[in-house]
Amino acid sequence: MPEVFINYRTDDSEQAATTIEGALSTRFGTDRIYRASKSIPPGALFDENLIHNVRRSGVLLALIGPAWLDHPALGRDGDWVRKEIQEAFLCEIRVVPVLIGRRTERPAKDQLPKSLARLADCQTLRYDNQNNEYDLRQIGDTLATLVPELAVVDNKAPAEPDSGTVHNTAHDVHGTSVQSGTVNGDINNIRGAHGTVHIGPSSRTVRQTGAGANYVEGNNENGIHQNFGAVPQDADDEQ
Repeated sequence: MPEVFINYRTDDSEQAATTIEGALSTRFGTDRIYRASKSIPPGALFDENLIHNVRRSGVLLALIGPAWLDHPALGRDGDWVRKEIQEAFLCEIRVVPVLIGRRTERPAKDQLPKSLARLADCQTLRYDNQNNEYDLRQIGDTLATLVPELAVVDNKAPAEPDSGTVHNTAHDVHGTSVQSGTVNGDINNIRGAHGTVHIGPSSRTVRQTGAGANYVEGNNENGIHQNFGAVPQDADDEQ
């Protein structure tokens, strides 16, 4: 089921539609992004497929290029660009105008057919091929915010911090080793050359000096500091 329906006019913004659809498909999955030239299967009834998928989508991106307002078909009831936007408004589906190019302006109400007047009040995004990477990222981030189903499959979402990970910095055993980080797990082990520190539920700072091993219970939230002093050489090493 598509979450995003890309509405565009072939002779006004086809290249932009292809680029935007490709980027969004890579980020969220191709089945979630609808573009007529890609998504209508051979033999399917064109009009039924379009209307059906507008109604199923979560957001309709209305791509508006430099010649969009001046196209003669916009004033006709049978124009598919117009019908798709009208259907989205009728079904209370969010419509996001995407202005193509840096000079394209938001249409004014008096420039639009009455059935599309609401489009003038919709907040816009912009796509300019000279600012390709940033604009595509902005469009994708906006959709991930607007459509929860897209956020779940977003492969460019920031990674969640691992609350059970301790970041450990190790140095030569004859120097000083300091481990710091937040520990929220049940049991965590820090292994050194001369022992292991075990950390469980506690709210203290753990400090270890010298060789050996300590066992500490508790959930540590303030960090772990471990200091190794000089380590005596074995008898065999002194020979």
